[in-house]
Amino acid sequence: MNKKEIQKKYKEKIKLFNKLNKFYYDKSDPIASDQEYDVLKKEILLLETNHKFLKSNNSPTNTVGYKPSKNFKKVLHRAPMLSLANAFSEEDLINFEKKILNFLSQKKNFEIFYSAEPKIDGISASLTYSSGKLIRGLSRGDGKEGEDITENLKTIGDIPKEIFSKDFPLEIDIRGEVFIQKSDFKDIRQNFANPRNAASGSLRQKNPEDTKKIPLKFIAYTFGFEKGLNVSNQFEYLEKLSEWGFKTNPLNKLISGIKNLILNYQDIEKQRANLDFDIDGIVYKINDFNLQKRLGNVANAPRWAIAHKFSSNKGSSKILDIDIQIGRTGALTPVAKIQPINIGGVLVSNATLHNEDEIIRKDIRIGDIVTVERAGDVIPHILSVDTNKRPKNSSKFVFPNKCPSCGSKTIKEFNEVTKKIDAVRRCSSEGYFCDKITIEKLKHFVSKEAFNIDGLGKKIIEGFWKLNLISFPQDIFRLDYNKIETLEGWGKLSVENLKYSINQKKTISLERFIFSLGIRHIGLENAKLLSKYFVSFSNFQNLSKKYNYDDLLNIDGIGETQVSSIRSFFSNELNIKVLNELGKILVITNSAAKQKNGLLKNKSFLVTGKLSGISRAEIKSLIEENSGSTLSSVSNKLNYLITGEKPTKRKVESAKQLKIKIINQDQFLKMLKKTS
Repeated sequence: MNKKEIQKKYKEKIKLFNKLNKFYYDKSDPIASDQEYDVLKKEILLLETNHKFLKSNNSPTNTVGYKPSKNFKKVLHRAPMLSLANAFSEEDLINFEKKILNFLSQKKNFEIFYSAEPKIDGISASLTYSSGKLIRGLSRGDGKEGEDITENLKTIGDIPKEIFSKDFPLEIDIRGEVFIQKSDFKDIRQNFANPRNAASGSLRQKNPEDTKKIPLKFIAYTFGFEKGLNVSNQFEYLEKLSEWGFKTNPLNKLISGIKNLILNYQDIEKQRANLDFDIDGIVYKINDFNLQKRLGNVANAPRWAIAHKFSSNKGSSKILDIDIQIGRTGALTPVAKIQPINIGGVLVSNATLHNEDEIIRKDIRIGDIVTVERAGDVIPHILSVDTNKRPKNSSKFVFPNKCPSCGSKTIKEFNEVTKKIDAVRRCSSEGYFCDKITIEKLKHFVSKEAFNIDGLGKKIIEGFWKLNLISFPQDIFRLDYNKIETLEGWGKLSVENLKYSINQKKTISLERFIFSLGIRHIGLENAKLLSKYFVSFSNFQNLSKKYNYDDLLNIDGIGETQVSSIRSFFSNELNIKVLNELGKILVITNSAAKQKNGLLKNKSFLVTGKLSGISRAEIKSLIEENSGSTLSSVSNKLNYLITGEKPTKRKVESAKQLKIKIINQDQFLKMLKKTS
């Protein structure tokens, strides 16, 4: 390859790199996987190393992120937000440490301690505090200047607005990651491709009230400018962050030796799929701040830190068919049926295609040879299409404009939060007119956070539906047990157990009842807000009569989107019929006013493992009713860790290290003067 050809190849890669940065940082809509981005970056750096005449202002060696959006005021970072070099193997880490030792003129036996911090896949933010008060919040931007998104960041509960600790620096820029937990993403997944996109899009809303509606979290991990910070190393700084009221990653560890870094890496990669947040690697930072200062930076990255990326679990397969699945809210989700392939020890035969826009953007067709990824994701997805192997008679996939289940028109709605047309196409039928929607509604009705009926899982709901044993939620409480006893796999004892489980659930709290109805945009937290507002089932039921729905906007946390969904639900006669029938069968208890001085006042709890005879939602409700609070992770703010069957070892170990009291279910109930 001659010089001209090399330059042409280099320019093409730089152009693509800049395009990927624009879509990732500016549009919050990545068009390539992290692995594809990292490979491209590595190829550019290799070309520059081998051919010194290659230079570009848009090279990875000169850029961090992408120029700030015009929608927000630009503000210079007081200290640049740098990028990180990447490591993909043990050899890369050995070379990283070797360079450090050479730079410091140290021998091989010099022991280096690293702060090993799992890298959350979210949006970087920098928080400026002056005299303990949060005065500004910036996005990464291009690393030199960011977007002023202060008001949006202030809506995040994890970010302290004022810190009163005596040892808090006079001035400091605290940096961290804004993200959405996987469990929270389930409620909004129809509007976004993945949690990172959701976090990015939410932070860039012009109206902070729209940002407030998204369950954003913040984890702190470093600092930029500082004045009066009195710590000598990174791990001590992380401990200080916790003391000051910031959340830090519970998986952070202090480690020395490359072999130990690898063992920790392997351990966390195994846990990756079960974590409630997406991580794409582990960042290793030299712990000693004096050593960090001596090492300094190169161009746009520190010499003293590196990101050890997780390997991608990918494979190649053929799309045999594209199936359209219909969810509880009418969302049409395309799923690729592929030739079964083993990826990371798991046999994969289905891969999500997310939505219609994703199919159009990637031009995915039946018969295509595709790359499938299962890197830490529960649901495998299509990364790319090999168009060179596409059959000549291939035709574009046409998304149905009529619901495959009921024939109703499919529509795309305008999203009030994103101010865009939704990427998701939906069945326009209301209530229980669409069979597929009805089945999903019934599954939701008996789910853990709703009625939580033992022995009545998703498969059984589907089976009973096919046999016409249930058509509506009220049918669950009027089952023909004699007929069920004659079915294959059922006997007298199993039927009696089912009957007992169903009868036990005829009493339910108002908040869980509202949640069980599956009203779009009404998750468990919104159901709690509504139950406190209405207090009784009869008040809630009366919404079907003449009512000014705009009054619901007075409920803090309920917005126009939720009110529109409630209005739509109550405008449907079949929904009203279901509501009235359930009201005749069930005992729906009034919303209990939260005690200000309950038995659990000033006590915080976290549950791990499977509980017996009580769901996590119920135990959380009990805690809140008795003035207690629940946390999502183990930290020094936690008072009690409640353990059930097969608790998460990491949480138990962390609790022991922090000397947090570990109790079982019975011990917790005794605290409430109850008997298990």
